[in-house]
Amino acid sequence: MTGTLAAIGAGLAVIGAGVGIGRIGESAMQAIARQPEAATKIQTAMIISAALIEGVALFGVVVALIA
Repeated sequence: MTGTLAAIGAGLAVIGAGVGIGRIGESAMQAIARQPEAATKIQTAMIISAALIEGVALFGVVVALIA
């Protein structure tokens, strides 16, 4: 039973990260389409945000598997 709950928790963490990174990508593409001259700044912010989301997702997976 504990393994099943851990798998569900890890799966939810990964799904949440996928949705978050997808929304970041969508917003970044819209912003670049509106202001192409700001593409470098937008891309930098997008990469930092995606890395932070991945870190939180990894933390969620580890906590789910430990619990």
